[in-house]
Amino acid sequence: MISEQEILSARILIIDDVQANLDLLEGILESAGYTSVVTISDPRETVKFYEAFEPHLVLLDISMPHLDGFQVMELLQEIEKDSYIPVMVVTAFQDDQTRKKALAWGAQDFLSKPFDNLEVQTRIRNMLRIRLLHNQTRNQNIVLEHKVKFRTRQLEKTKLDIIHKLGQAAEYRDTETGAHIIRMSRMCGILGELSGMNEKEVDLLRDASCIHDVGKIGIPDSVLLKPGKLTVEEWKIMTEHTFIGGKLLDGHDDDLMVLARTIALTHHEKWDGTGYPESLKKESIPFCGRIAGLVDVFDALTSRRPYKEPYPVEKSLEIITRGRGSHFDPDLVDLFFDNVDVFIQIKHELSDDEEMTLNEYQLSERDRT
Repeated sequence: MISEQEILSARILIIDDVQANLDLLEGILESAGYTSVVTISDPRETVKFYEAFEPHLVLLDISMPHLDGFQVMELLQEIEKDSYIPVMVVTAFQDDQTRKKALAWGAQDFLSKPFDNLEVQTRIRNMLRIRLLHNQTRNQNIVLEHKVKFRTRQLEKTKLDIIHKLGQAAEYRDTETGAHIIRMSRMCGILGELSGMNEKEVDLLRDASCIHDVGKIGIPDSVLLKPGKLTVEEWKIMTEHTFIGGKLLDGHDDDLMVLARTIALTHHEKWDGTGYPESLKKESIPFCGRIAGLVDVFDALTSRRPYKEPYPVEKSLEIITRGRGSHFDPDLVDLFFDNVDVFIQIKHELSDDEEMTLNEYQLSERDRT
């Protein structure tokens, strides 16, 4: 609702090359109680005054030297790109052609010369009310948009926190350290970026890969923590962690959850179709699953597990080389080796001996950025 005080305090700019017209209109407005009226007689000063004064209404003469009213409206349209120009045309012309042209150029209403006091006050009041309501609605929409963006950021943060907590839950069930999950996240992100992913895709991959093994929550300790070689039946149980992870992450259309599910399901598939759980082959394996699968193997080979000591980097790289085109996407292996020093450095920087949880890592990364 627009109050009487808001209307009378609205800013009004009058542009006319005839000083007598300016004085007359200003007098009519002041007698009606308007308190913020500015007049200019040179239309070339319009932009300067408009930007400084930010009027709610412009009373504009059409026939002026230097710049006519149509040219002035063109200038104002450049300023009011996201709104409309609040112009009321003041003219002695009564022909339809002039009025139609003025409307086409953005005029909202007309005042005819010679002026009738009651008509001037009524038309100006009506147009100011519309303009003030427009501004009020626009401002409310801006505030609402900011609130929506803020709430969206909060929801995104909560979602990421839940993802990271799931990663920690899997970490506590397994003998793998938090450092493994952190390395997976960083290495997947780097390999994705090197593969040509955009920033949003890399961020999704980095976060989604944190819970690639979340399905291990459902694997019995007797299998998950067994120090020796697994039996055929135990191995079958172990492979079910991909299905369990997929089931845990199913039922969401959010991009992050969809990708996390895809990685959880497919990071043990192999290029030649001998992997699990669905024996996918070559490009039928989702690209992010291929990335996570390569990075996971590199980190597992170079890390201590209940059933083995860590392999030296050189031996681990040799095993990956042998798996090129059978276990791994050959193009990804080539890209990995082209940048292998980066991945080795991450391995050295985040050793299994470091006491850092995934949540602590995420906080430290935020501090760095």
